[in-house]
Amino acid sequence: MTRIAMLVWNEFRNDARVLKQAQTLQSAGYLVTVFALHTPGVTRSKETLMDGTRVVRVARRPLWRWRRVKAQQSPSASAAGNPMTVLRVVARLWTHIGLIARIAGHRATVIHAHDVNTLPSAWLAARLSGAKLVYDAHELSTSREGYGRYRKWVALIERTLMPRTDGNITTTETRAKFFARAYAIARPQVLQNRPRFSNSPPTQRIRNELGLLQPWPIIVYQGGLQQGRGLERLLRVAARVPDAYFVLIGGGKLCMPLMTLCNELGLAERVHFIPVVPLADLPSYTASADIGVQPIENTCLNHFTTDSNKLFEYVIAGLPVIATDFPEIRRIVRAHDIGLLVPAGDDVQLQTALTRLLGDPALRRRYASNTLIAARYLNWEQQEAELVGLYHRLAGKDQGHP
Repeated sequence: MTRIAMLVWNEFRNDARVLKQAQTLQSAGYLVTVFALHTPGVTRSKETLMDGTRVVRVARRPLWRWRRVKAQQSPSASAAGNPMTVLRVVARLWTHIGLIARIAGHRATVIHAHDVNTLPSAWLAARLSGAKLVYDAHELSTSREGYGRYRKWVALIERTLMPRTDGNITTTETRAKFFARAYAIARPQVLQNRPRFSNSPPTQRIRNELGLLQPWPIIVYQGGLQQGRGLERLLRVAARVPDAYFVLIGGGKLCMPLMTLCNELGLAERVHFIPVVPLADLPSYTASADIGVQPIENTCLNHFTTDSNKLFEYVIAGLPVIATDFPEIRRIVRAHDIGLLVPAGDDVQLQTALTRLLGDPALRRRYASNTLIAARYLNWEQQEAELVGLYHRLAGKDQGHP
């Protein structure tokens, strides 16, 4: 069987996009191994998933653990010029070297780099082993929330290596156009962050788990609790939208600040937080809400060009949506008539949209009905052939004979 090595800079525990791609290629007759990071006591160094995908995790070295402890003891340890910064770089390089060695020794036909932080290592492993290289740009990292200090390095890496890959992939048409223009390459193939199709009948999971007593509609946000997602604004608006529950599912740096804000606004009875849930359980949570909200802000080009996986998750679950009026999001919402769009950063318009949808059950039912139709098209299975076709070309196989 033709071997594919995928590289991620995480523990590969909740990476839905990578998992779907691995499953698709494994089902198409390839032998897929995902190389990820290993944290002793948290992850297994090796495992085989139910579909046959293999996972090999490379442990961060003791230096990384020591550096992490020191950083926790000294909050200023991350400042520029501090010895801890040097240790962080050394620890990362050490881990990258370990990954490069393992992947190069794997002798894959194709190495697949997921996001820019894996691209240099994947390129070097491909050069050492003679493999072909695919780069999947999950984000537009030259203009991404929290990546300002790395922008020049990201641009240098992508400008140097994207023209040298054998295939490039990204998540939206707008991002594909950006990469093509910025780096003078062929437009990358687009694979949206769609979930797999599933029948998601309404459930009572959120209501039962949180013990919600009132028959109010549930407005759900799911995803990272991070800057630029419009979550502080959502809570401020929630204070002016009565007779509704707001539930945030996920984790991130803003978790505690959002909880504090919730208490300051007197919203503890109506706003609830659910930590990160396993991918397999997420659809049942989503389907137990009544409205899905995506109030992302225009803080960077990465946000402006997103369509977001949560939007597709709401569609699969049959939820009407309220989302920021960005080009890729607008294209989906308007084409399928599944909800309301609001200008970025506009509290009044967000409140108006929430009030309108909450106060009009017939409109919610119409949008929900449309999402069920849209779900037949906006799912992962509808674009699997594009990914398989790319790999058939790279592996020199006939389209119908993996």
